[in-house]
Amino acid sequence: MMDGGSTIPGYSVALEWVKNLFSRTIKSSNCVPKHIGFVMDGNRRYARKNEIEIKEGHEAGFSSLSQVLELCYEAGVDTATVFAFSIENFRRTPSEVDHLMRLAREKIRQITQHGEIAEKYGVRIRVIGDVSRLHKSVYDDIVATTELTKSNTRATLNICFPYTSREEMLHSIKDVIAGGKKSGEINEASIERSLYTGDDPPLDLLIRTSGVTRLSDFLLWQVSERGVVIELFDCLWPEFGPMKMAWALLKFAFRKTFSDKENELEDDDGVLENQDDLYIKKTL
Repeated sequence: MMDGGSTIPGYSVALEWVKNLFSRTIKSSNCVPKHIGFVMDGNRRYARKNEIEIKEGHEAGFSSLSQVLELCYEAGVDTATVFAFSIENFRRTPSEVDHLMRLAREKIRQITQHGEIAEKYGVRIRVIGDVSRLHKSVYDDIVATTELTKSNTRATLNICFPYTSREEMLHSIKDVIAGGKKSGEINEASIERSLYTGDDPPLDLLIRTSGVTRLSDFLLWQVSERGVVIELFDCLWPEFGPMKMAWALLKFAFRKTFSDKENELEDDDGVLENQDDLYIKKTL
């Protein structure tokens, strides 16, 4: 279902039809991002803005995520990677950390058990990050939940929990060394293969909400690849929704269509860079 709602008879049916038509059109263009990363920022500010409890802000954020993922998978996106819990969050108060842990466990179960995501779209759910930091009860619950979708092959949802990009790169280097690689074989390719996302398609599009213009230690290796598009939205995550996601997909498809042209862009320092280089777009 697209953003908003109405009591007008047939409104939901009409929106569903529009969504399906849009998804089929984008999918047939062959210009769909295969891998999208999401920094879902703004749930707390949304709660304060609307004078509701913090947990209700997180609930609204989860609702937005569900609708956005549904649109992405229908449009042909192969992999979505969402930043659910940073390792840095462990610095918060114990009560807040416990609350975030309970919330994450609950939402992972919901995503897995709700057929519209896992079953309908054949989505394999993976929890990636330094899971050794999790309490055993949390870890066991996550393993049991994600086991339910391990045979799904149509698409992937990576839930980064707990995660930072620096830890991911350190983990990758340790993994390469532990694999018995000689010093000459420790290179960018071997490190990239050992990243948590090493088996996924390369990142095409990174989306961040809340008007914050930083990456917050998320997918730093992946986003440095040539051709990755970064979209910065000024809305809070619960306000993002499928309409803005559709707009991001349209812009990506348009740019992808003309990416083979030889146009060159000149940055602020006067350095010429090819149109396929990292592209950052702030969306109002």
